[in-house]
Amino acid sequence: MLPEDSLDPVVERTRDGIGGDYATNLALASAKTAKMPPRALAEKIIECLPGSSLVDRVEIAGPGFINFWLAADAYHNALLEILKEAADYGRLTLGAGEKIQVEFVSANPTGPLHVGHGRGAAYGAALANLLDFAGYQVDREYYVNDAGRQMDILALSVWLRYLELCGEKPAFPTNGYQGEYIREIAETLLTHAGRRLHHPATRVEAELPPESDTEGSAEIRLDQWILRCKALLGESGYETLHSTALTAMTNEIRQDLGEFSVHYDIWFSEKSLVASGALDEAIETLKTSNHLYQQDGAWWFRSTDFGDSKDRVVIRDNGDPTYFASDIAYHLNKLQRGYRRIINIWGADHHGYIARVKAALMALNAPADLLEVMLVQFAVLYRGGEKIGMSTRSGQFVTLRELRDEVGSDAARFFYVQRKPEQHMDFDLDLAKSESSDNPVYYVQYAHARICSVLRQLPEKGLSYQAASTPAELGMLESEREAELLRTLARFPELIETAAAANEPHQIAYYLRELANQFHGYYNAEQFLVDDPLLRNARLTLITGAAQVLRNGLTLLGVSAPERM
Repeated sequence: MLPEDSLDPVVERTRDGIGGDYATNLALASAKTAKMPPRALAEKIIECLPGSSLVDRVEIAGPGFINFWLAADAYHNALLEILKEAADYGRLTLGAGEKIQVEFVSANPTGPLHVGHGRGAAYGAALANLLDFAGYQVDREYYVNDAGRQMDILALSVWLRYLELCGEKPAFPTNGYQGEYIREIAETLLTHAGRRLHHPATRVEAELPPESDTEGSAEIRLDQWILRCKALLGESGYETLHSTALTAMTNEIRQDLGEFSVHYDIWFSEKSLVASGALDEAIETLKTSNHLYQQDGAWWFRSTDFGDSKDRVVIRDNGDPTYFASDIAYHLNKLQRGYRRIINIWGADHHGYIARVKAALMALNAPADLLEVMLVQFAVLYRGGEKIGMSTRSGQFVTLRELRDEVGSDAARFFYVQRKPEQHMDFDLDLAKSESSDNPVYYVQYAHARICSVLRQLPEKGLSYQAASTPAELGMLESEREAELLRTLARFPELIETAAAANEPHQIAYYLRELANQFHGYYNAEQFLVDDPLLRNARLTLITGAAQVLRNGLTLLGVSAPERM
């Protein structure tokens, strides 16, 4: 009737369950090949289906859809599987061990992490957890930008505050880093280096160009500050200054992320690209393949050959590599480490950078689908209905630590991942702290805590509970609310598959809210600690399974599942 190579059935779960549990359009898609009307072909297909005790009935709907209703035992078996697999319920082998690198946050170590970094951290960690759960071999990586101009600006800013602690009154550039954390690092520098790096302010400012309102003059003057700092301190002194500032900031970032339950397998140093020769290797590789050309003393990458809007400088006319050159070397290093997929999670302001990095990878003969870039929009904070303004260079911003202190890590993690990362996000601090059904993380955690509370009441009421071990023992779960819960619990592995395929951990957040809502409705409608031991065992088995799935989902999002609230 149909050639085997023409069969590619798509079976999907129905949205509302009214038209069955699953449906397929196979008859519609194959009617032309079979030279039969879709409904007639659907009848033939149904006649050929093998019988199964897990399928209650199969019907034709509309112009030729085939709808399937599962038997109750199918869902009872799924519940027993939850109890058996526990924390591994939903774990898949979808990835078949394929190596994936997820690089996220990677903020310059020039200041504390702020709420914008927090959203990237929450999304990146949840995505890595999700992919790992789906069967991929995942490396979580932080790229430490410990070289370049921004680190020089940090070092200069710390040094000037250090000079103030030594009794000097140097001018401070308006485009330097001005947060209180700069003073704290300066105090650390004074403790460890003493006055060894001290120079009179008059000597520091002796050869600086005068201030000017000319466009770009502030940045030029800042570069002169940096050169003066390096000249006065010498190589050894400047290394002491630079390493003190870098160590202080990276330690703070590590601590902030660790307390936010965000952990990395690899912390990759940008400076190592130079030390290992990887930067030179990348440049020479592109030169040899004629992807670089020289113009006005600089070396340019022919990125327009690969769809970019313009060619890009990789080596400046003074011989210094650009940030882009380091990124090329870093991505060549990723390629050489054997990753089959590379996921970069960047702030939305890096959108224009995607084309050039993908162009570089194509020039290095990387697979076209190697790199995926996920963009994360900044989070806008509101308190009392009022927007909280922020400016990172001036030091006026809400840090991730401050956010955690105010709303807690659980609320922050859940709120951050309940929307697609590329979507605008308003973070309502008051809602995140509220103990109400309007607060999604509270609502989900409360469902788990309620189940734990029910189970704790068993000895208090002189009752016992024996978890069901066969579908027959679950046969007393007959209400629509119970059937709804069973269907949702059985859907969890499918959710993992679709969310992992789309890089969308927010699907888990939506699912958990749905599951919590169904449980709360069930809790309000039925008694669990009933006198009938068979009914009690069945209902407690059901809510125990619900608690397990809630824990599994929350764990993937990096959120705790409290037993008491």
